[in-house]
Amino acid sequence: MRDRVSPKSARGTGSGPIAVALSMLFDPRQLPEYWQDRQPLEKLEIWLERERDQLALWVPVALGCGIAAWFRLANPAWWLAFVSLCGAVALFAITAGRQRRAGRALFYFALLAAIGCALIWYRSWSVAAPVLERPVVTTFNAEIEHVEPLLARNMVRLTLRTGDHPEVPPRVRVNVPLEKADADLQDGALIQLRARLMPPAMPALPGAYDFAERAWFQGLGATGQTLGEIKILRKADPVFALARYRQRLSDHVRSRMPGAAGAIGATLATGDRGAIAEADAEAMRRSGLAHLLSISGLHVTAVVGAVYLLVLRLLALSQVLALRFRLPVVAAACAALAALSYTLLTGAEVPTIRACVAALLVLVALMMGRSAITLRMVAAGALFVLIFWPESLVGPSFQLSFAAVTAIIALHDHPRIKALFMLREEPWLRRAGRFILSLFVTGLVVEIALMPIALYHFHKAGLYGALANIIAIPLTTFLIMPLEALALLLDGVGLGAPVWWLCEQALAGLIGLAHFVASRPGAVTMLPTMPVPAFALLLLGGLWLCLWRERWRALGLVPVLAGLFMVVATRAPDLYITGDGRHVAIRDERGQLAMLRNRGGDFIRDMIRENAGVEGELQALDARPDAACNADSCVVSLRRSKRDWRILATRSRHHIPLLALAAACRRADIVVSERWLPQACQPRWLKIDRALLSQVGGMTIDLENQRIATARDRTGAHQWARYRLGTGGVGPPRRDDRNATSRLE
Repeated sequence: MRDRVSPKSARGTGSGPIAVALSMLFDPRQLPEYWQDRQPLEKLEIWLERERDQLALWVPVALGCGIAAWFRLANPAWWLAFVSLCGAVALFAITAGRQRRAGRALFYFALLAAIGCALIWYRSWSVAAPVLERPVVTTFNAEIEHVEPLLARNMVRLTLRTGDHPEVPPRVRVNVPLEKADADLQDGALIQLRARLMPPAMPALPGAYDFAERAWFQGLGATGQTLGEIKILRKADPVFALARYRQRLSDHVRSRMPGAAGAIGATLATGDRGAIAEADAEAMRRSGLAHLLSISGLHVTAVVGAVYLLVLRLLALSQVLALRFRLPVVAAACAALAALSYTLLTGAEVPTIRACVAALLVLVALMMGRSAITLRMVAAGALFVLIFWPESLVGPSFQLSFAAVTAIIALHDHPRIKALFMLREEPWLRRAGRFILSLFVTGLVVEIALMPIALYHFHKAGLYGALANIIAIPLTTFLIMPLEALALLLDGVGLGAPVWWLCEQALAGLIGLAHFVASRPGAVTMLPTMPVPAFALLLLGGLWLCLWRERWRALGLVPVLAGLFMVVATRAPDLYITGDGRHVAIRDERGQLAMLRNRGGDFIRDMIRENAGVEGELQALDARPDAACNADSCVVSLRRSKRDWRILATRSRHHIPLLALAAACRRADIVVSERWLPQACQPRWLKIDRALLSQVGGMTIDLENQRIATARDRTGAHQWARYRLGTGGVGPPRRDDRNATSRLE
């Protein structure tokens, strides 16, 4: 046959279309080009060319990597090494891959990471302020900078500027009992007070809330409690007292809607959450509705959307205005003014500022006729916040806000999702079902995106939030907030009472929904402290999935699965020891915790329970069958890692004879005490006393793997961390201190 395939026909000697096709496929002269087109760099170049519109989205990510590295490294030498490494990578990328998109992308990423590290370094230096070294009780004069009523806790919190007082830092925060809070305690007033001040609290356990870090960037040098009466030396100037107007508005809303409804209504109007009862706040957190209490994207969007539509429809009633002016531009300008006013009225917190910036970008896009809701808008908002408040990157507010918005936009940008939820001509019942399905899918994706962040920061996350938000978000956006705005407007003519009643009933329904969902079995999942590498992998994988569009976005599942594996494989510690050594919790075989001190206080008990990922009340260590306790100490025997562990913990300040203490230490594997233990106390494995805790902070111990985690390992030795080195510079460390530290290392 003339068209028979043969070796010769592969060189083009045959005839027919089959021979021609095979000759094109197997010509040896084309094999090098065949393999060259499939080199990894060439594939990467093709992928990046297809994703060129998405590369700008990684600008805030690169900046955030540098900021995160600064927080994690916590040492000037390491910061310089990181910046130098980024510079070397950028130099290599620009010299070796200048003609390639991959080289340019790597250059800008490394450069921005170095800028991020330098930016937060400068920010930390620029806000540095004196911090109180030890607790003091003193009398001083101060000017009130900010007043925060906390009615649910029966107190008012004052942020004060103290000037040049020798014993007090320039900026402090004190709590005033509600019965001693005078009406003249307003922003700008000059007062004289006596208070007990303490340094900002450091994390009591690894992974616990680090108030010292937040206080450093806020310029707070001390916190405390007032003692006695407060004397008003100069009243506040009422001309520019925006905080006073905000407080009056909050009081007015609570007077029209008493109880829990008024507290949440005041939050939606002014951002004042001080009157919300802890039971209601906890129910909102457990049900996944806590985002409604933080003035952010949902609230600003509702205000901007309502003002935009209202102004546009009212102006369109005039034929002259409709023909002579671009009404969408006028409506967008009015909506922008409303967004700025609402941001100032609610206290201009970082989440609100972020939402306001995003809303302004959307309005500018509408004026220009561009697509408004895009990931570029989110990236621009994140970049704005990171430039001016780079420390917000490590806070839950920033992470939760941008994770939710990014997940929503990435979901609805997907072609299949966009086609599924696109508006179309169809019966109203099917349209309503499509709307409900859209809410459910969006809520589910948001819950998945926010769960790692909530578990990392709060050690718990709601499981039914997607279902609860199907009702809560439309109820808040389309009913509660419009009713509240209408009631405030009608109060000007004395006709707001019926609308306030309707708003109160809607808020009561929202609160009832939160309590119902929070009380369901399995409503909350709790997790012990998450490893930092696991959290980083989860965030990286999530960003990779959301910011790319091509098929290679699926590679983001690799770090996500790796992070999940690390989370699941992490074993909960057996011992939890606070930084002062006073509070010790021990986990039993069933995962329940027992406290050394029965009167640990609600805050300490809740903090330990959350970090351990345990629900329910903590039992007393005295009640455990494997514990022998008296007024001064407890001895507990645990079976871990195929061996018996004997733990001795002191719980009083009474004198213990040296010989008895030394004998007890020799019989114990671990000794825990808030005291300075003498050198004669030598346990078999680890001595944890005030000397060691002052160097490393709170600790957790996994006896199964003999792994120790400390607060200093988690937060690092930043400027705001008051960990002692050796014996604090007084002299060389004692031999037993060196031994204890070496065991930790």
